[in-house]
Amino acid sequence: MNKIFSVFLLFISITLLAQNDSNTSLIKPPTLQKGDMVMIVAPAGIVRDSVGVKNGIDLLKKWGLKVKLGKNLFNQYFRFAGTDEERLADFQEALDDDDVKAIWCARGGYGAIRILDDLDFTKFKQNPKWIIGFSDITAFHNEVHIMGIETMHGIMPLTYKPDSKEQRQALKSLKRAFFGKRVTYRVAESDFNREGTTEGEVVGGNLSLVYSMLGSKSQIDANGKILFLEEVGEALYHIDRMMISLKRAGYFENCKGLIIGGMSDRKTDASEFGMTYEEIILDAVKEYDFPVAFDFPAGHITDNRTLILGRKIEMKVKGSKTVVKFEK
Repeated sequence: MNKIFSVFLLFISITLLAQNDSNTSLIKPPTLQKGDMVMIVAPAGIVRDSVGVKNGIDLLKKWGLKVKLGKNLFNQYFRFAGTDEERLADFQEALDDDDVKAIWCARGGYGAIRILDDLDFTKFKQNPKWIIGFSDITAFHNEVHIMGIETMHGIMPLTYKPDSKEQRQALKSLKRAFFGKRVTYRVAESDFNREGTTEGEVVGGNLSLVYSMLGSKSQIDANGKILFLEEVGEALYHIDRMMISLKRAGYFENCKGLIIGGMSDRKTDASEFGMTYEEIILDAVKEYDFPVAFDFPAGHITDNRTLILGRKIEMKVKGSKTVVKFEK
């Protein structure tokens, strides 16, 4: 009897420990302070626009931050910003340099996943710092979330438009996230929204990147979380294929909610697919009852608001209106 009781107590303890682990918040890298160093690196596509980088430098300095540039930032190797080894060296330096408090990726494109497995995150785990970017940078977001550390999905130097009125709110959100201010969004956009109230950590990023990591060690876990997805330049049948693949992989079974950002510059299908992208997404999640918010201002659009990926949010979708509040 005593042995049975002991086994029972052990089972309860393990269960409670597992529950506590699943509810543990991700690590928040230190909030940026004036005088902190931000390093701009190019881990993916070629940086042809030096003016864009200068604009990013000017913005950081305006905010009272110091700037360091990757040694290989303007290198070119076919479609990449330097060879894999060069891009790896810059990103590794940014991870290891204790003076660097945030890593701002200059642009997306393609190439981050090629260096992902060769990065050593040992010092980064000991001294977490913000990684900022979107699109192809989703590869880093997903990898770092699995480590239990938050990142920022937002504007990059080459997507920053200093004179754009349309980007003012996105820029404001980036600054608030940088300096640890509360971030809240109220969006009134889509008639396709599915109503509901939920809360959980928001994870995800570019749909193609999330899809490409299925079955790898960098595949994110959407259980108990709110999934954010955005995309650019894909045909409707490609979007359908990726959404069905996520469904088959179990992404939506215990998901708490779905936020759909920009689905911009969609390719024209050779033949009609028969559904809009909103209908494709709703069809993929029709078996589940979590809220879905469309047309959230984030992704490959000018008004690309910052999302603190890995941070707990409260999400309310009522009619065409969506409210997303981040924990401070």
